[in-house]
Amino acid sequence: MNKVPMTVGGAESLRTELENLKKVERPKISKAIAEARAHGDLKENAEYHAAREQQSFAEGRIQEIESKLADAQIIDVTRITRTGKVIFGVTVSLINCETDETVRYQIVGEDEADVKDNKISVNSPIARALIGKEEGDVVVVQAPGGELEYEIDVVEHL
Repeated sequence: MNKVPMTVGGAESLRTELENLKKVERPKISKAIAEARAHGDLKENAEYHAAREQQSFAEGRIQEIESKLADAQIIDVTRITRTGKVIFGVTVSLINCETDETVRYQIVGEDEADVKDNKISVNSPIARALIGKEEGDVVVVQAPGGELEYEIDVVEHL
């Protein structure tokens, strides 16, 4: 079984969602099913069918989260000695060599990636180009719009 890298924050987020599904959503859905059953004929009871659909979705999501957590290799980058090298979990400040614009990304697992929050997947073209490089290195990224050149400014273990 291959372990999937995940940050401490990503694992905590999944655990919070799992707890909410099990302790809040599951009982709420069970109550809705019981109420819909009390209305009688289940064949034409839209409330019952909607509640059963919600239950199916919630149970599927619970299994998915439990599986992801079981397969996760949780990496706490704050406990790793700072070397200036880009590794999984670090936050990298990059300077676009063409425009002098600065961007900051945290390299995270597939499920944690959120570009709006400046979190990029370890499997993204930018992250793949950065992994193993050091502060001061110039990196060429093969992006869909063409090649981009970045200088690695700062590597932070946050």
